[in-house]
Amino acid sequence: MLRHLSIRDFVIVAALDLEFDSGFTVFSGETGAGKSILIDALALALGARADASVVRTGEGRADITAEFDAPPHVAQWLDGHALANGDSEHTVMMRRVVDSGGRSRAFINGTPATLAQLREVGEMLVDIHGQHAHQLLMRPDAQRELFDTHAGLTDLAAAVTRAWRDARDARLTLQTATSRDRELQLERERLAWQLAELDKLAPQPGEWEEVNAEHVRLSNSANLIDGVQGALAALSESDDAMISQLNAILSTLRDLAGLDAGLNDALAALEPAAIQLQEAAYSLSHYAQRLDLDPQRLAQVEQRLDALHSTARKFRLRAEALPEEHAARRQQLAALDAASDLDGLRAAVQKAQDAYLAEARRLSKARAKAAQALGAAVTQGMQELSMAGGSFEVALMPLGSGSNGEPIGGAHGLEQIEFRVAGHAGVPLRPLAKIASGGELARISLALAVIASAASPTPTLIFDEVDTGIGGGVAEVVGRLLHQLGQERQVLCVTHLPQVAARGDHHFQVSKSSDGNGRTVSAVTPLDRGGRVEEVARMLGGLEITATTRRHAKEMLAA
Repeated sequence: MLRHLSIRDFVIVAALDLEFDSGFTVFSGETGAGKSILIDALALALGARADASVVRTGEGRADITAEFDAPPHVAQWLDGHALANGDSEHTVMMRRVVDSGGRSRAFINGTPATLAQLREVGEMLVDIHGQHAHQLLMRPDAQRELFDTHAGLTDLAAAVTRAWRDARDARLTLQTATSRDRELQLERERLAWQLAELDKLAPQPGEWEEVNAEHVRLSNSANLIDGVQGALAALSESDDAMISQLNAILSTLRDLAGLDAGLNDALAALEPAAIQLQEAAYSLSHYAQRLDLDPQRLAQVEQRLDALHSTARKFRLRAEALPEEHAARRQQLAALDAASDLDGLRAAVQKAQDAYLAEARRLSKARAKAAQALGAAVTQGMQELSMAGGSFEVALMPLGSGSNGEPIGGAHGLEQIEFRVAGHAGVPLRPLAKIASGGELARISLALAVIASAASPTPTLIFDEVDTGIGGGVAEVVGRLLHQLGQERQVLCVTHLPQVAARGDHHFQVSKSSDGNGRTVSAVTPLDRGGRVEEVARMLGGLEITATTRRHAKEMLAA
């Protein structure tokens, strides 16, 4: 759960440090005081998009840090991404810095991280229900996403989407191959001719360099032979050969060194030289034995050089690149052969379509089961929210079937999901998007949010003014529902309803004032028992708090 939130220079918040506990925590305050700004700041630390407008006027950057307890699956994720907290594996620090130029940096446990990583961890830690959630529910895609998330079907839905894309790509490949069959055939013939030329040449990796080196050696064989023989004569084969002279000098110095040890240094320096000269002579002798004038081999090498060079010029390549080009043309021809295999492509389309239908049918079966459960749960919630006799249904509408009888599917499965509602008894179910009453829509949205949250493993739930559009007895029920939810999870709620605020285990008041520079600043104050009475009384009676509103506030808190 969320333990600590630190905010610096964010919108109208100059500096704020809040400690949180388990249970149900409420935030209240007058309109414009900055209640939702706290939620926006936390969302930023969890990877939400940001720009320069979030930086407080006149400051260089906004800095938000949130500290959470790390559940086991989060700790495992952090360890797998080398982002674990070195001090404690049971906590995780999420930090976001946005400068006045709009540039953003993200950190997890002090280590730089990507926004995608921030969001991935954030989704495991916090579930935020925004104040416009009931408006989003008007969209079919939002209904589908909420339903699949509540039912735990997001992984299966993602697998269906992947299978649908694979089937779509297979169909496009077949369509392209069918329409370009003649063009592909001409291209294949061109590649086949080119590959035949390269197969005949059979260029090998590194061959160009090796053949060039051999050509240089063979074309200069006479000079090499003369030079090596002259060197051998000078070293060991002539009458005054260097090795013979040096051996004579060494023999003389060895005798003299017996008379004067001062010659030992010179002797020690010359003896290795004699050994080196002898080894050089042996090496030259072996080289001379292998060296021979070979006009026939020289002609063969020149012919190979000419073949490599002319082929490279024909393909407009460097000669040393011919082996790579040979392999590339072979791959291109294999790809064209596969593309021109229409029967094989049709089989691939059918295989991909069968795989998609198998995944989609699994999803449809799971959705049908989950739709009944969610419909019953929301219907029960509606009774508690003063919609007696009302009902809720998740309708799964098939997308139709093709001429072959197979169902037509889309990226999200074989059916369209539609939420249908009857506001009270005796009224037919109608699409949620066609409900005229904003109050009914708000209550149904809240029921969905609470039920979906109860099924979610996320440890921290945040409700940002989701009670907009309700009041009276319904507000008391909402407060009780959120308080019950707070017995199992940490629940934070921004509210304007005293009935909800009175149910909180903890209560923060958000207020705003002007600093010495004429700028508006927001402050958050934890309320004690007396402070809660005053705040609930304000929420009940407005700016003028009377003895009656205080008494009413005390009764609500006592209840």
